[in-house]
Amino acid sequence: METGMSSQEKKKVLFLCYHNSARSQMAEGLLRNMYGDRYEAYSAGIEATVVDPRAILVMEEIDIDISDQYSKVSRKYQDNIFDIAVTVCDRARQSCPICSTPLELPNEQPNTTEQPRAKEVIHKGFKDPADAAGSEEKQLEVFRSIRDEMQEWISMTFA
Repeated sequence: METGMSSQEKKKVLFLCYHNSARSQMAEGLLRNMYGDRYEAYSAGIEATVVDPRAILVMEEIDIDISDQYSKVSRKYQDNIFDIAVTVCDRARQSCPICSTPLELPNEQPNTTEQPRAKEVIHKGFKDPADAAGSEEKQLEVFRSIRDEMQEWISMTFA
């Protein structure tokens, strides 16, 4: 007996941060792992870089593999209308094109912004773990802390 929703019934959620290297990548992996039966999770950035290896490592610690995820710019999803877009850093909130896009657009209206659109935009800022200084272990502690904070927020917001 199949209990999961089809991909057409799932809500599409896009997580955005500036570089799409840590916070949005971890959020994508967390939502997919925690509530993948109800949500399709995506992530993107204003600029693409690489997925931070420390993010991959701390996600592996809780049995979530994000090693196949890659950094991408939000334009990759320009033809998509998401149910929810979540900016996870202040910088993305300030410069994120999706935040200034009209949110209620009919599907047949062409997208002239070259950016994804969303029905709802949420901002939940998290500190940038990539700014962590000190020993490798101290840096990983910061990544774990942000991961755990995100996990709690996702649980409260999407449960």
